[in-house]
Amino acid sequence: MSEAKEGRLVGIVLVSHSAQVAASVAELAQKLAGGGTDVPVAPAGGTEGGGLGTSAELIAAAAASVDRGAGVAVLTDLGSAVLTVKALLAEGDELPENTRLLDAPFVEGAVAAVVTAAAGADLAAVEAAAADAYSYRKV
Repeated sequence: MSEAKEGRLVGIVLVSHSAQVAASVAELAQKLAGGGTDVPVAPAGGTEGGGLGTSAELIAAAAASVDRGAGVAVLTDLGSAVLTVKALLAEGDELPENTRLLDAPFVEGAVAAVVTAAAGADLAAVEAAAADAYSYRKV
């Protein structure tokens, strides 16, 4: 049975050094997935004080907010965002069980992840779709 039929969708967390970038990519992905999608998507951008950077606390809170029991996919923009998520995963108790850091381009991967999750796919399929976004050609 698909996750969606059980009422469980993969949650998506978008981690950027900028709160505005994270929020904008979340909005774009949700709208391109049909706008009315029930996929839980949360931006985790910037620092608690509104500056540029990454925050373990914001990432953990975003992951908790999108966890519906089907796993949480985390996409990041740049270096220290990746390192922060890896540190949280290594700690083992800061993120929901079955949280994965995806190796995918930030914008295209986010759209692919949300669209795939909206179809009721499991975490492995969401991860594969996001990673496949590396192969998207523009010219």
